[in-house]
Amino acid sequence: MNPMTAPISSSPHPAVPAESREKYSAAATLSDMEIFIFPELLFGLVLANIMSPRIWRWREDPWFDKIHKLSLYRRVLRLKQFIIDNYEFNLDLDTWGLTTKERELARFAPWIDEATISRSNALFGYEGDKYYFDIDIRRHFGLDKYQGNVIPYWKTETVEAMDAFRLKPNYNRGAGECVSLSTLYAAALFVICGVPLNKIFLLATPLHSQNFVDINEGVLTNNRRLVTKNMWFNGTEQTAKAQRALRHEQVTIVANNSGYVHCVYPEATMNPADYEHFRKSLCDYLSTNITMEIMANFLRDESAMQKCFQIRHDSRGKSRYIAAERVYAYEHNAPYKVSDATREKLLAEIDEDEFFSEPLPDRLELNKFDEFFKKGQINIRSREDIERLALELDCKCSKTRGMLERLVQFARLEPRLPFQEGKTTFKPSPAVEITPEMTREEIIAYLESIRATQPSADLAFYAARDFARIDWQPIVHAAMERNPVCIHANESLPDAELVARLAALPNESIYDETRIAQPDEVWNYQRGDGVERLLCLATVWKARHTDAALTLDIEPDRATLRGAGPDIVWPSRKGLTGQIRL
Repeated sequence: MNPMTAPISSSPHPAVPAESREKYSAAATLSDMEIFIFPELLFGLVLANIMSPRIWRWREDPWFDKIHKLSLYRRVLRLKQFIIDNYEFNLDLDTWGLTTKERELARFAPWIDEATISRSNALFGYEGDKYYFDIDIRRHFGLDKYQGNVIPYWKTETVEAMDAFRLKPNYNRGAGECVSLSTLYAAALFVICGVPLNKIFLLATPLHSQNFVDINEGVLTNNRRLVTKNMWFNGTEQTAKAQRALRHEQVTIVANNSGYVHCVYPEATMNPADYEHFRKSLCDYLSTNITMEIMANFLRDESAMQKCFQIRHDSRGKSRYIAAERVYAYEHNAPYKVSDATREKLLAEIDEDEFFSEPLPDRLELNKFDEFFKKGQINIRSREDIERLALELDCKCSKTRGMLERLVQFARLEPRLPFQEGKTTFKPSPAVEITPEMTREEIIAYLESIRATQPSADLAFYAARDFARIDWQPIVHAAMERNPVCIHANESLPDAELVARLAALPNESIYDETRIAQPDEVWNYQRGDGVERLLCLATVWKARHTDAALTLDIEPDRATLRGAGPDIVWPSRKGLTGQIRL
């Protein structure tokens, strides 16, 4: 029996309409493709994390003592270190099991066509920009080990599932993939740092997810780390990695507390004033005038062009010259930089035999640009300024021919945002108006009150898997249809041993209160409340015995599975009452 059509009684929330059940079931599994198809889920997960008691408990950590006395930016820096210390990036494609292209394409066919999906996701043909190591992106992410039509689920974790990675072998911290980390950051910025929701914008691309936080000159979250505007232009390898998504990919979704803008859907639900403010703020963040520091940073990034330059060092009344690439090489082991006032200290540390007494032929002297930029910065929007810089860059080195264009690209990035002139229309939905001054209880009550008019708020309770506040049917459907790990991990076990194995797991849920883990979470973290373990058992049992009629009776202190042999009764602390028939 298909669990989507099976009767489920005693659910505390009205039934989700049939045409919306796929979207609501996606809130439980939160794969990258589900979020692309149903963009309301992205901010819905942020709200689920905001409602979670886990992040609110961080306030009790000594690391955040007196955080309210710090400036907003300093609070964000303190949060960054906490996340770095407690979470790691994880992209183990085996964590959440396998599916097939055909199955997922058929599932999403009512909303989007195969060609569009193929342009937007690495699992369905998208290979990214050639910048990505000039290799097949499937090989880069380890997808090549899956043959033919087999693809892994890329699922986004709630904060509880991220924390639970500590329970897995070889993990000593929480973990999550990029969407998990971006939504965790967004929720923590609000709860811990007090950043208003309207200053947090979530950005998704086919291969990455990050946030733009509109404070100071702007801050970009990138997995566990933060990138300020100054860092964006520092030319380091770490920053180059952080730039990949915005430099080389189409932004597919921009979302905030008022809605989203999607690269495919013609209707944008975000407030148009919010989107315009975001667009201008992000473009300002991604743009800078060219100064001596920016030019030197550019050469750090474009190492091949360092061979067009030399650096003069005056010592004991004599001028000496050194290839620029040699000086940049010394940066790796010194606290000094070519690009700032510490350059002379860096030069003083370099071995004497690296220098020449005469200028190197066919190389520009980088020092002369110190004087050039003292006359004024180069406004990258001014043709006159650019032409003035072009004259200074003229030399016999062949690499300088494309240098000016690359330098301008380094100093100004025009992101490919999802809004399309003439195609996208704004039909804003009501914004989520919660504030950092509210308590967790007040926030939950408020979100309950706007569920009928705010899709992300309604979906947040499903992303939280809060069985006290939702229709159970979509979540049970997700459990039965998209939890392959527990099925395959136990396929060699006889039925009786399967029951015994799940019975032996600790009666501990990774979720607080009335929230229910999915079966693969139970299996991956090897624990679960009685309700959760029996739902896991039912998932495996139905995969083996498709015609079996199962009933899961849930009482405040116990759960009973009927139809899988003798009744199986396991204790529960969830305090729920209801029945699921499969």
